[in-house]
Amino acid sequence: MRHSMTSFWIGLREAWTLAKPYFWSEEKWSARGLLTAIIVLNLLTVFFNVVLTYWNRDFFNAVQAYDAKTCFHLFYYPIVSVPGDPPMVGLFEVLIIYILVAVYAFYLNQMLQIRWRQWITRHFVQNWMAERAYYNISLNPSRTLGIDNPDQRISDDLRDFTANTLSLGIDFIANLVTLFSFVFVLYAISGPITLFGVTIPGYMLWVAIIYSIIGTILTHLIGRRLIQLSFNQQKVEADFRYNLVRVRDNPEAIALYAGEADEVISLRERFAAIRVNWWSIMRRYKMLNFFTVGYGQVAGYFPTLVALPLYLAHKLSLGGLTQIQNVFGQVQGALSWFINVYSNPTTNQDLVNLRAIVARLYGFQEAVAAARIASQAGPELRAEGASLVLKNVTLSLPDGRTLVNDACLTLPPGAPIILTGPSGAGKSTLFRAIAGIWPFGSGEITRPQGSALFLPQKPYFPLGTLKRTVVYPALEDQIADETVLAALAAVELGGLAAKLHDTETWSQILSGGEQQRLAIARALIAKPDWLFLDEATSACDSALATRLHTVLAKHLPNTTVVAITHREIETPSGRKLTLTPQSLENAL
Repeated sequence: MRHSMTSFWIGLREAWTLAKPYFWSEEKWSARGLLTAIIVLNLLTVFFNVVLTYWNRDFFNAVQAYDAKTCFHLFYYPIVSVPGDPPMVGLFEVLIIYILVAVYAFYLNQMLQIRWRQWITRHFVQNWMAERAYYNISLNPSRTLGIDNPDQRISDDLRDFTANTLSLGIDFIANLVTLFSFVFVLYAISGPITLFGVTIPGYMLWVAIIYSIIGTILTHLIGRRLIQLSFNQQKVEADFRYNLVRVRDNPEAIALYAGEADEVISLRERFAAIRVNWWSIMRRYKMLNFFTVGYGQVAGYFPTLVALPLYLAHKLSLGGLTQIQNVFGQVQGALSWFINVYSNPTTNQDLVNLRAIVARLYGFQEAVAAARIASQAGPELRAEGASLVLKNVTLSLPDGRTLVNDACLTLPPGAPIILTGPSGAGKSTLFRAIAGIWPFGSGEITRPQGSALFLPQKPYFPLGTLKRTVVYPALEDQIADETVLAALAAVELGGLAAKLHDTETWSQILSGGEQQRLAIARALIAKPDWLFLDEATSACDSALATRLHTVLAKHLPNTTVVAITHREIETPSGRKLTLTPQSLENAL
């Protein structure tokens, strides 16, 4: 029990850490204003509930007295009573105002929810992308707290966090006000009762408190395992979806390998994890529902049963009996708030789900912070001088294995440079270190001043038109169509000119060689001072690779091209180097 309460307070602190920045941000006044308006409207609904309990008492008293005039007036009587008439409230007027208040409370809640979600999503995305946190997390998740499926945490978890937090928070405040609004009413109308010679004033209030405390304790003891099960369910659902996305994004490779059977096995295994965890949730919900459903049903009849002796003894009117039932229900419902929202996956009022969401988002936030710190590690990168200089550079893999040890190298600008070497010598890792994105290693890397462009073996294709794909990372309106068409023609992709503004999944439509040629076209458009190619023509035959290097030399005469490859490539007056950990220092 102590562990559970500790977990509860930790979850509350983490939720506050996630929620606080928005309400102290540049949008704090609109956020606080909306929140205040929502709370006020919800409190008004509580007020009208109090009013309706008195209306209910007066109505049933009039029914019991066969007072047709009072019954009739209670339905339509104006809220402002006429002098000389008994104070009454018209049901129709109250219901009209109640409906308006309820509708706008929900409307403003949705408004605040989308504004908050937009703000927190923007900041989560910015932090995830800043300082290559997204890249460092992908290198070795275990180094950053084992974060899985960041896409789900940003899209689904943030959506559910804002909705669930607002719904639960406002509902908690409304129930708190409901409790204080009705508790004195229940105390006053229930009167005293004598048991074993002891007179207990306001006995129905104490019955409600004891009933709710017992229900709250039992609910938590039965349902606390649902928190971890809900956390696991989100993970296995995201894993299954990720596997489906992998199939969607790699249909050709799977088809060529005839790997459908293996993919089916993989999908079945991932869905099996969903099924196993879901059955665990079902069994736990069955146990919890046996208690909560029974608790709720008994609560509907319990106050009538307890108050019935007073009514039968003529110490309570029919209206008083119905009022006690209504007020007891309000007090007991407010006291049982924890039970009602402990686990309700069909609504946005679900403490179990919120605790799991908060744990995932808080863990993601910590992982991003750790990943951003990790981006400062690795070889020290400088930008000065004209040459590329490596001094005492050691590069390692995430698991600690050393690829390059205490290496030194100087590459002056000018003619193209071809760096070759055996597989595993660290060519691609060196490429990433020069780019400044490899966080595992030490030493100094001095990159020449001016612009640099790095083209990996597998080009990245953003979603959008062909033009956007070619000019990436520049914006479409920054580059003229004529410039893009000239670059495509230079890399022998002139046949795509007619599709320049078509939106397709280009990574699936273009062949591997076409994708790499399109990346070369990007370099022709960007015109960097230094161009680094990591196996950037590996999908092209030797003759085409040579032609592409000739195109680079022709169109980028002032660019120093450094091509990292595993094979020999003929380049115009190029310098060829063999790269191994042992020979790197003396390579030139």
